[in-house]
Amino acid sequence: MIDIRSIDRAHAADINLPNEPFALSGRMVPTYVDEAWSCSIQHTGGVSAMTFPDEHYDYDALTGNSTFLGAYDGEKCVGLAMLQEGFFRYMYLYDLKVNAAYRRQGIAGRLIGRAEEIARAKGYIGLWTQGQDNNLGACLFYLHAGFEIGGFDNRVYDGTKQAGKADILFYKRFADA
Repeated sequence: MIDIRSIDRAHAADINLPNEPFALSGRMVPTYVDEAWSCSIQHTGGVSAMTFPDEHYDYDALTGNSTFLGAYDGEKCVGLAMLQEGFFRYMYLYDLKVNAAYRRQGIAGRLIGRAEEIARAKGYIGLWTQGQDNNLGACLFYLHAGFEIGGFDNRVYDGTKQAGKADILFYKRFADA
């Protein structure tokens, strides 16, 4: 049984859950026409993998404007959601990840559900996050979880090793907001 709970100072090391590989099988291509977003999928014809670098989060430095949620199998942290405060009406889902061995069990959806409860309690009208356009699994997950495309940034990685990729912004407005 996976338990979703806040990560406190005693478990601060759990916010540095290592990143693990995820499949790359295509990219999401958003389109904005007549003030409405839609998307298409471009499959690559093969599957490769990518792993983001580990973040090395500092619990003490981030705790002032961040909330950390962990998914626990007993005392082992197997998933993480990090939320950040902001001046927008949407709370930022800064990081969301689940260990590879625990994926496709509904854990990320449960983390988002708990993130929604926290955001509502803090007076936000929804959540927002971003996904790289080539991380098709994550982009499709966000759409399936009730997020909608709300923006596209094709310049964010210019001049970096990630050049050529883009970020898709996803927003989930609460039904009663």
